[in-house]
Amino acid sequence: MTAKPLSHHAARVLLMGVLLLGAAFFLAPLYVMVVTSLKDADELRNGNLLSLPGSLNVSAWREAWSSACTGADCSGLRPFFWNSVWMAIPAVLISTAWGALNGYVLSLWKFKGSETFFGLLLFGVFMPFQVVLLPMSQVLGWLGISSSIGGLILVHCLAGLPSTTLFFRNYYAAVPGELLNAARLDGAGFWQIFLRIILPMSTPIVMVTLIWQFTQIWNDFLFGVAFSGADSKPVTVGLNNLANTTSSVKAYNVDMAAALIAALPTVAVYVLAGRYFVRGLTAGAVKG
Repeated sequence: MTAKPLSHHAARVLLMGVLLLGAAFFLAPLYVMVVTSLKDADELRNGNLLSLPGSLNVSAWREAWSSACTGADCSGLRPFFWNSVWMAIPAVLISTAWGALNGYVLSLWKFKGSETFFGLLLFGVFMPFQVVLLPMSQVLGWLGISSSIGGLILVHCLAGLPSTTLFFRNYYAAVPGELLNAARLDGAGFWQIFLRIILPMSTPIVMVTLIWQFTQIWNDFLFGVAFSGADSKPVTVGLNNLANTTSSVKAYNVDMAAALIAALPTVAVYVLAGRYFVRGLTAGAVKG
């Protein structure tokens, strides 16, 4: 005898159960971080890891933001957080605009050797960043912007350029050539076509690139620890320094609050713009 297949309702219940189990598994660390950050020292010592806080205590958040020690400095994550803001916003905008222009040229204004140039540019997508640390530090020194936020902006723009170019080039490759030919017949030039025709139809891939670049730049630690100075360290470096600062009693609630503060911008971006990210990926897949 053959077993009867699951009914449609039973299959849906099983699927939902598996999905909920997976979601609980991945959200468990976030839950532990949140509840731990809202507990005081006594609750941490006397309670267990999964227990809810007796009351909403945000003192650990205040300490992590403004008074926690990161080495010898006890000004919290606030200066590191704003360093990341001043670094990430221009780096994201510049690398996205630069990638859009590169993708436009390499897909719609091809020149002799453009495919070879694009292939060489793609090496940057797969190249380990560790191999460019020494030459990049020398270049920043020659330019006089080492250990500065400006230097970090330049590094992130160059590091993100292969990815942003790839995104836009693949998206623009599906634009009909007849559209450009008609614009040229009407007298439109390189910049007029780019600004008035191509960019207005690029919203999906622009959103994908902005979210991708912001996540990569905000969460970066390698470049931040290698190229920043005392006054330009990003929030990831500050978080690492805070977590590794020794004291008589380890304040896990402060560490968890600091980690959540560092993660809030990227979480907010995905909550507010996540649907645009999915739509942009889908649009790119359909076009490609």
